[in-house]
Amino acid sequence: MDKLVIEGGMPLEGEVRISGAKNATLPLMASTLLAAGTHVIENAPRLRDIRTMRNLLGHMGASCEHNDVLVIDTSDIHTLEAPYDLVKTMRASVLVLGPMVARYRRARVSLPGGCAIGARPINLHLKGLEQMGVDIDLEHGYVIARAGRLKGACISFDLVTVTGTENLMMAATLAEGITVLKNAAREPEVVALAEYLCSMGARIEGAGTSEITIEGVKDLSPGRVSVIPDRIEAGTYLVAAGITGGHLKLTSCRPDHLEAVINKLHMAGLPIEAGEGTLEVQRTDRIRSVNVKTWPFPAFPTDMQAQFMALMALSDGVSLITEQIFENRFMHVLELKRLGADIELEGRSAVVRGVRKLSGAPVMATDLRASASLVLGGLAAHGITEISRIYHLDRGYEAMEKKLSAVGARIWREGNGA
Repeated sequence: MDKLVIEGGMPLEGEVRISGAKNATLPLMASTLLAAGTHVIENAPRLRDIRTMRNLLGHMGASCEHNDVLVIDTSDIHTLEAPYDLVKTMRASVLVLGPMVARYRRARVSLPGGCAIGARPINLHLKGLEQMGVDIDLEHGYVIARAGRLKGACISFDLVTVTGTENLMMAATLAEGITVLKNAAREPEVVALAEYLCSMGARIEGAGTSEITIEGVKDLSPGRVSVIPDRIEAGTYLVAAGITGGHLKLTSCRPDHLEAVINKLHMAGLPIEAGEGTLEVQRTDRIRSVNVKTWPFPAFPTDMQAQFMALMALSDGVSLITEQIFENRFMHVLELKRLGADIELEGRSAVVRGVRKLSGAPVMATDLRASASLVLGGLAAHGITEISRIYHLDRGYEAMEKKLSAVGARIWREGNGA
């Protein structure tokens, strides 16, 4: 099992190209089940989660090749099952449920099981599918779904759910009649999926708002799409520049997808210049303390909470970080404290008292974004930081150590023999 070793204290200087978004690529891959034929996905990142979804689609009979572009041929789907061995490693696997039941009228999908950062149940997905005429049974840890042609329905989500919005939007494209999704997720990844579905022949209005209307069609055709830039990766590198006192220019990014993060970084004393597909940040003064509350897009994203906490650990005051999405997304706190951070938990909030410096230490990653926060802490810390269990990091950051090395970080990957 690999680990990352970081010799901290080096300001980052240079350019970083932002990869395609994992959270946009996965639903695009699932959507290929809606139309037989060859789908081409450009700018797909090379990540563990993308490989898992390729394996899942391959298990179902699709041909998947990822060279310069990701090519998926769904002409020969013969297995309508998402087995536990694949679903347990990535909760986004549940995104195949909506497309399968819409096109093939049946599906057998393993329940995702637990998640390190808190409960993320799929009951809202199942409730919506039932409203569209799907018979749902839970047997031996699997969702068994059966239906005729789906029927349009008015579905109101009790809570904002990104994957629920995506799953039901995909299912509704082939339903009879009109489906309205209320209290829908507004994330850029939802908009990107809707745009690709429309290019395939779907009729969707309102993506990017809290109410999405889908008029079902009889069939869809495969197409070609380019994945939007990863806004969380971009936010992470903005923090990397700030926490090291560096100067970075990010290319191939979407500043309009990061307004809440940019606003908080401005408040923290990091001037950021946005250009056409670029962001440039340079830190000249000590980091200022800023309070943050996570909330669904367009507010501050939960996926940037851990990284921002690492930044606040070196601020000039006290900040309060409140996590309002997941109930257990503070597991990075104990590891940041091993680096010298002064953080105390109070329910769903963390009180961060800024310190003058962090010190390198052995730490352990607990989830994807926690991994990123430890990398950031290690980049700023004096001495050597070793991060174990970095398979979490490989789920969502493409070639992170290579990108950081190219802008001056002393970081490398080692096998520890485990």
